[in-house]
Amino acid sequence: MADMDIYEDARTVSRSDLAAWLRQLASQLESDGRIFYGAAGSVSVADTVRCELEIEQESETELSVEIEFSWTVPTPSGPAADEVEESPSGEQQDEATPEA
Repeated sequence: MADMDIYEDARTVSRSDLAAWLRQLASQLESDGRIFYGAAGSVSVADTVRCELEIEQESETELSVEIEFSWTVPTPSGPAADEVEESPSGEQQDEATPEA
């Protein structure tokens, strides 16, 4: 399966604002393990993640720091992923889809 971008945001901010944003991400991870993005998006982060820190000198005058972490989403247990259950309201629900 190919990579699928969920959300991307690029902007120029002050060093102080960058630090505040990183603290906000850290707080979200620490409190309930979710990262919130955009207007109403969120993603649950696993208890164990692979982390990578990369510092590069892009040119004589430009440096970059990349922080990346990744994890595997656990396979849902219970009924087969292709089974669909009807809710009391009559709507169909795909049980294999975790809540976002």
